Amino acid sequence: MTDTVPTPASPLRIGTRGSPLALAQAHEVRDRLAAAHDLPETAFEIVVIKTTGDRVLDRPLGEIGGKGLFTREIEEALLAGTIDMAVHSMKDMPVEQPEGLVIDCCLEREDPRDALVGEGVRSLDDLAAGEVVGTSSLRRRAQLLARRPDLKVVEFRGNVQTRLGKLADGVARCTFLAMAGLRRLGILDEVPATPIPVEEMLPAVAQGVIGVERRVDDGRAAALLAAIHHPPTWECLVAERAFLRVLDGSCRTPIGGHAVRVGSEILLRGEILRPDGSVRHAHRMRAVPALAEELGEGLGRYLLRLAGPGFFED
Repeated sequence: MTDTVPTPASPLRIGTRGSPLALAQAHEVRDRLAAAHDLPETAFEIVVIKTTGDRVLDRPLGEIGGKGLFTREIEEALLAGTIDMAVHSMKDMPVEQPEGLVIDCCLEREDPRDALVGEGVRSLDDLAAGEVVGTSSLRRRAQLLARRPDLKVVEFRGNVQTRLGKLADGVARCTFLAMAGLRRLGILDEVPATPIPVEEMLPAVAQGVIGVERRVDDGRAAALLAAIHHPPTWECLVAERAFLRVLDGSCRTPIGGHAVRVGSEILLRGEILRPDGSVRHAHRMRAVPALAEELGEGLGRYLLRLAGPGFFED
């Protein structure tokens, strides 16, 4: 380390959203940085920033702007220099960063699977026709309706605790949550959650991955973050985000994508669906890690050709 090492008197400021899960992720980054560089926790300051996505909870995400809803204010603070780095759930991140910012650090991926959450519900087959499922995710809605068009889907915005509260209040019989979030919050044993295999319900691109954003010209942040970066996760992330970029993915488009190392190659699965689940196109491709970006782009172009023009339009 250099003489620019953070100290309790001059801490490194880590920006994050204020939900319990976002704070858990920021604390994980802080703890890993502290351990990697033999620094006390007090050498870091967690700075909570409220985003548009946190403030507007009465409308679906697609109606109010898409993925940037959970990042814009944090990135503005990073560019303004009021924070030194930002911790994000990579599934919330647009595929392009604002000029002057870069994400080149991610932690090892947590469990990428979705979980079906509801008392006495361990499978979609446990639900009777017409029962209510809550989700704010257009991807999950489309995937659900593709398999069970006889179910009713209602909007389910809010953080994990809010959605569990709605479930307890009987707003829906069940919902979907990310296994990674339940694990990071330490509540997996308290929640009636059944993990859904990736082969059955393809996760969101980058689900389960924590990324850290910094200013391009901040050499101190780059040096600190290099010690906690996980290259195998990064290779899969590159493939998935290249896939998403080709499809112009946002919260308005039902897209699933997941990459995993299989031997010396990356296996990338992808799917696109009509918003009502009536049509689904899926495919998989493999490539060596050095061609991760080309792999994602190739799979994206293949699915676009299958779908034809106007596929995502309601």
